[in-house]
Amino acid sequence: MGKLLRLDKYLSDMNVGTRSEIKSWIRKGRISINSIPCLRPEEKVSTEDEISLDGQRIIYERYLYFMLNKPAGVVSATEDKRDKTVLDLIDTDRRKDLFPVGRLDKDTEGLLIITNDGDLAHRLLSPKKEVDKVYYAKINGRVTADDAEAFLSGISIGEDKPCLPAKLDIIKSSNHISEINLTIYEGKYHQVKRMFEAVGKEVIYLKRISMGGLTLDSLLKPGDYRRLTIDELKQLNKITLREKEY
Repeated sequence: MGKLLRLDKYLSDMNVGTRSEIKSWIRKGRISINSIPCLRPEEKVSTEDEISLDGQRIIYERYLYFMLNKPAGVVSATEDKRDKTVLDLIDTDRRKDLFPVGRLDKDTEGLLIITNDGDLAHRLLSPKKEVDKVYYAKINGRVTADDAEAFLSGISIGEDKPCLPAKLDIIKSSNHISEINLTIYEGKYHQVKRMFEAVGKEVIYLKRISMGGLTLDSLLKPGDYRRLTIDELKQLNKITLREKEY
């Protein structure tokens, strides 16, 4: 038998209505358990039971996983009194327990995972896992091979320990604007911007394109999202469950 929940909590978790609406529907006989109307909000149900509202089945999903293409100007938070949050962009399957895995700066775009799976989030963000994060950036000024060597050696950004070795791939280098991909294995505050500041350069555009082997879907426009596929979820679990070889 699956996990036992109160009927009203089951329906609330699935975001079918407010708690008061749900209790009213139950008392009116609109909710059925295994085709039998139930009038008690406190009735215990299993996730294996068939729960229906007006004959339409409501399937319980414990965890949800979304890939979001975060636009600039939106904050990576569950709520904010001043700015729109990434959760405000989730207009379907909205659940109260969803949260962003980590954060992207307000002006940074790109891949952000939204879920309610705290265990996966912890593993993705754990410094011990050294999950790879790939960023595309535009840099004010010429990015050089010396910069790439400095990043690979582990550059200092003013903290007790230098950054872990990072892989800098130069796509285009010019005296005006350079374009690069940077792979890092940790998530320090403003890390990419601070790494380039350490070599005397400024990041003028930043977008995360990959995390843990999960690549941002090119069909997702800024602000769009979709559910992760089974294979994508397996990839994230594979990366975060493996043990480091040292």
